[in-house]
Amino acid sequence: MDAVWRTASAEETRALGCRLGRLLGPGDVVALAGGLGTGKTCFTQGIAQGLGLDPAEVVSPTYTLVREVRGRVLLTHVDLYRLAGGEEALEEIGLFDLLEEGGVTVIEWADRFLSWIPEPWLLVRLAMDEEDDSARRIRLEPRGERPRALAAALGRGGAPC
Repeated sequence: MDAVWRTASAEETRALGCRLGRLLGPGDVVALAGGLGTGKTCFTQGIAQGLGLDPAEVVSPTYTLVREVRGRVLLTHVDLYRLAGGEEALEEIGLFDLLEEGGVTVIEWADRFLSWIPEPWLLVRLAMDEEDDSARRIRLEPRGERPRALAAALGRGGAPC
């Protein structure tokens, strides 16, 4: 069951990410999809805040591919934008090992590699609103039992931030 939200600003996008972050736990994978400027990193900053981490430590990892933010829960922030290839490329950056570390993993541009990323994961599609370029449409597409439970909990409101 997919769920859809509309956020009117970067602050609202970050707040929705924060509400999701409060629900996430060790081993959860959030796969982000959306074009440039759709709010993937902003949403991830909200997730960090919801996990009790400093959202200012979350910056786009485009040039480093993988960044870790440590706190009560390890947040691994991966950006696949500049990565070419398939499963071998994911192995080269150590993605499969990172997924086994037991933290929360957020993967930007995951839609380019979904067939190689092992389920379960919660796909979050972000898109600019056609009528208001500061607004976003955010669709959750869970794959697996735990991601379905996360989407349902967020749909019930989740914990406010």
